[in-house]
Amino acid sequence: MKTVLCYGDSLTWGFSPGGSGRHAYGDRWPSVLQAGLGDAALVIPEGLNGRTTIFDDYAAGADRNGARILPTILMTHTPVDLVIIMLGSNDMKPWFAAHAQASKQGMQRLVDIIRGHDYPLDDDPPDILLAAPPVLCETADPDFAAMFGPGIAQSKMLATLYSDLADEIGCGFFDAGSVAQASPLDGVHLDAENTRAIGRGIEPVARMMLGL
Repeated sequence: MKTVLCYGDSLTWGFSPGGSGRHAYGDRWPSVLQAGLGDAALVIPEGLNGRTTIFDDYAAGADRNGARILPTILMTHTPVDLVIIMLGSNDMKPWFAAHAQASKQGMQRLVDIIRGHDYPLDDDPPDILLAAPPVLCETADPDFAAMFGPGIAQSKMLATLYSDLADEIGCGFFDAGSVAQASPLDGVHLDAENTRAIGRGIEPVARMMLGL
């Protein structure tokens, strides 16, 4: 059986827009991916609300710096055959980078960590799929508009930058924005159908990379 690690933020965790809580387990995209792959693979969801690629955020009780916690996650779940990274939306907050190029650099750093990690039992590094999150959109919610509104234009650049990076360093690529759109309720999160669509969209790419 293959093992897939889904490393992401609230879009992977399953945050429901409009303050309605967390999507049901079966509606989260890693769960949909698991259902599609069936017994051929184990899909491990590692989503954290607010997670960035490489930036510190002291506004919450959890470490949101994706680069700092990644080695622990890799050690916890090894051996892993495929890591799917979908991050960058939170980098768009104005008190972090608010620049797509910085997110590309952050994704490069995460790939370097995965490939350079000291895996136990001489395990080989997993393959890596870079996933660009859906583009941010306008919202009437004042808090989310303040957090993400300035980054909307930059978020539109993530897919192209991530695709170029994937080509440069030999990773897979998937544009989640090709199958899903952010909800205008808060401008960043996805309703249940759009969340499920990501799992369905990633499945054929994951199958190819896993050799299934």
